[in-house]
Amino acid sequence: MIHHESCPVCYSSDFRHSLTCTDHFKSQEEFKLFTCSVCGFTFTQDHPADDEAGKYYKSDDYISHSDTSRGLVNKIYRLVRGMMLRKKRRLVVKASGVQTGRILDIGTGTGHFAFEMKKNGWITSGIEINGEARQASIERFGLEIISPEQISSLVSASYDCITLWHVLEHFNDLSLYIREISRLLKPGGTLIVALPNINSFDAAHYKSHWAAYDVPRHVWHFNPDTFSFLFESRGFKMTRVSALPLDVFYISILSEKYRGNSLAFVTGMLKGAVFAIRAFFNIRKTSSLIYVLRK
Repeated sequence: MIHHESCPVCYSSDFRHSLTCTDHFKSQEEFKLFTCSVCGFTFTQDHPADDEAGKYYKSDDYISHSDTSRGLVNKIYRLVRGMMLRKKRRLVVKASGVQTGRILDIGTGTGHFAFEMKKNGWITSGIEINGEARQASIERFGLEIISPEQISSLVSASYDCITLWHVLEHFNDLSLYIREISRLLKPGGTLIVALPNINSFDAAHYKSHWAAYDVPRHVWHFNPDTFSFLFESRGFKMTRVSALPLDVFYISILSEKYRGNSLAFVTGMLKGAVFAIRAFFNIRKTSSLIYVLRK
């Protein structure tokens, strides 16, 4: 387990225990979240090291690795995925200012987004930690996917855009990946990062049962201020923040399930709709946010 003696963002040693969450997805173990008193960043304390983390992902229900359609929630996820892939592609084109170019997708999963970019003319590479998902992407879509420890082998200043769709919160070594991302982007290149937002209406409502805490797989728990501080202090410029509007329904359904609600789907959909309407008037309270940055 990794124990932090200082805040990973501002390096202050002044932080406090703020919440205890259960790994409802896999182990049923409890993990403590700590929040920095200086910058406000929240992180999972005593989380598994890289060589221990694999067992917390090993499940046929982990959709980003298995591409499962088992269960109602996962079936819905797959149904809306095509629409979201097109939306993400359009965002990349608009944010980067190029119709086609070189893109690196970190945390490729089973390869659907990377393939969406490839079939629309982009030269696409990916990084994926899970060996089975990585091999599935290569075999199914003909993608060039490497493991995370090979990131240093990639050529500097070679990508127009780098994307991380709900991935950054999983990496133990934040500083390493931010340095590598900066190295790999072309001057003026675009970075797109999607993350859960712990300042969201649904996070405030569900508290320790909020599914997007997802301990211990999620090591870092961002809000707009802590994310901006982390990246802008390391040489990036924020150009846009937008919402992932459908995430709140998926997260609310799972959160209701974790609460033990036998009507989790219906209740989650209704509450998700309320959270989405409220967040329409305050994007900083949206369940998941997309950050667009320029190097």
